[in-house]
Amino acid sequence: MIPIKIDKEITLNGNEFETCNFKELKINENSIEEFLRKNIEVIFEDEETLLIVGQQVNNVEKGRSDLVALDQDGNIVLIEIKRDVKDITTRKEPFEFQAIRYAASFAKIKNVSELVTKFYASYISNYKNEYKFKELTEIEFGIRNVENFLKSNNSYNTFNQKQRIILIASDFDPQTLSAAAWLISNQVDISCFQIKPVKFNNDLFIDLKKILPPTIIDDFYVDIQEKNVTTKNYDTVIKSIKKTYKPRMPQIFEWKLLKNGDKLKIKNFENSEATAIDAETVDYNGKKMKYNSWGKTVTGWSSICIYEWAIKISENKTLEDLRMKKYLEIKENKIAPTSDNTL
Repeated sequence: MIPIKIDKEITLNGNEFETCNFKELKINENSIEEFLRKNIEVIFEDEETLLIVGQQVNNVEKGRSDLVALDQDGNIVLIEIKRDVKDITTRKEPFEFQAIRYAASFAKIKNVSELVTKFYASYISNYKNEYKFKELTEIEFGIRNVENFLKSNNSYNTFNQKQRIILIASDFDPQTLSAAAWLISNQVDISCFQIKPVKFNNDLFIDLKKILPPTIIDDFYVDIQEKNVTTKNYDTVIKSIKKTYKPRMPQIFEWKLLKNGDKLKIKNFENSEATAIDAETVDYNGKKMKYNSWGKTVTGWSSICIYEWAIKISENKTLEDLRMKKYLEIKENKIAPTSDNTL
């Protein structure tokens, strides 16, 4: 991030972004954890659907997991957080080994009831004000909520067939990154995200970036598209496109696939209609909110891939269908993509 001024020409701004750390800001690990619990979409933006189901979950060996989630494929996602690199290097047990040990304990969970009774019910109890379960018990509501999440994402039959590990810290030591890279090369689903505060004048920002797994250079190449994409091979083509580089909401508006005033709804959820305002916000029940916040409010999930769940009512197609159809048309006609670097 380089601050600039624009006055007929671009010049450097005298003020600069200043990297700082959580410790000097007197922010502890618990505060970072709580921020991520409430705003997990900052890690995945609007491309992943998650349901947070646990916080500070203890196993029988007294290990404690920071955050636990379910993803849209039914996988249990273990999220481990460290404030600074010193918090990683001064631990007796390596950061990544700790996460592996915790993930192994979650692999033993065989069904939804076990997940709910072991930790999701107590999580719901801790945050009762965030849920509406009326006369149901925490266990009854938890089972209903998880089953609804899995069935809505067509992942009920793939529940916990795999576990994912996500490590989050302001910095990583070389040993941790080396170990994580080796695990990735051996098909372990582990990711490392760097999150750190940044100052600009009197304002604070969060700088967030994915460290591992690395982006493969081939992902940036635009493939030569076979002509006459048929319905039969359409899904195969779509799946081959890396989600990180799919066109995002600004591109959808630029392509006029969505415009101000268009009506949207969340798939399979009644009373979810909203009106598109711009590339960032919708009007839902008279409130202006971001697309992901709208989706979270309607579903009750912690994060949502809005492209897969938001339907443009006039065409009865998801934003995912609309953006991928346009994307393939551009590739088919060899039209150079505009501005947005997601292509």
